Amino acid sequence: MRLRHIEIFHAIYTTGSITNAAKILHVSQPSVSKVLAHAEMQLGFNLFERVKGRLLPTEEAEMLFGEVDKIYQQMRSIKNTATNIRKSEFGHINLGLTPALGFDVLPKAVARFHQDYPNVNINIQTLHNDDVLQALLEHKCDMAILFSPSTMANVKATTIDTSELVIVYPKALFPEQPKVMSLADICDLSFIDIGESGPLGDLLWSRMMEDDIQLNSSIKVQTYFIAARLVAQGAGVCIIDKYTALGNLTDDIGIASFAPKLRFNVDLLHLESNTLSKVASTFIPYLNN
Repeated sequence: MRLRHIEIFHAIYTTGSITNAAKILHVSQPSVSKVLAHAEMQLGFNLFERVKGRLLPTEEAEMLFGEVDKIYQQMRSIKNTATNIRKSEFGHINLGLTPALGFDVLPKAVARFHQDYPNVNINIQTLHNDDVLQALLEHKCDMAILFSPSTMANVKATTIDTSELVIVYPKALFPEQPKVMSLADICDLSFIDIGESGPLGDLLWSRMMEDDIQLNSSIKVQTYFIAARLVAQGAGVCIIDKYTALGNLTDDIGIASFAPKLRFNVDLLHLESNTLSKVASTFIPYLNN
């Protein structure tokens, strides 16, 4: 099957008619019918049967669709990549970042940059570590900023900052408001756990093993932000990155560092094969100010 055959077959299969397929492909119905007939002739079997005015896929089509859909999704990915490459020529910055940087660091950087470069378009999307490689390969983002990302083939990582994990606690539990605490100080308290927390979770786990301490968790959440908000309601204590802690600071909660501190890098990632555009390179220093 040729690529045009695949596109037509996929459109008819998913929409249920030649008319609808023609609409979403922005071509005429006769053109769709002609390509379908040519595809069936090359394959040597029918792809659809007309039943009560509707086109229904044949058994052969059902068997074929799974493989066709894989190729179709790859074609869409190529199209998206080409579109994003084209946009980058006109003063676009496509930035992916870990959600924690969205509270304070990035808004300040973007505001300063936009004041100096008002004609540059900036697209910001939040990414998790597992998603960043695909986003870079498809040019959905030119660069990404993550906490302690794992090494990825063909991806260059540059450390732009360092931060730390901190203990966030209700002040009612610690009226003295300590600035430095240990796991032993909170091991008997209700702990708000963050599931699947990636490299930072591994960092905390290593410290727990070193100190031979287990934390009691009856509440488990998916984001550091929710954990911080639960602490503000007096639901327990949590351990999160300092960016999120400072971005959600209230009069009811305190923040304490570990001793020694649990530090991690903040890395900027981009494909080794793709030199950052001039406008993207211009933006990077704004993240450090």
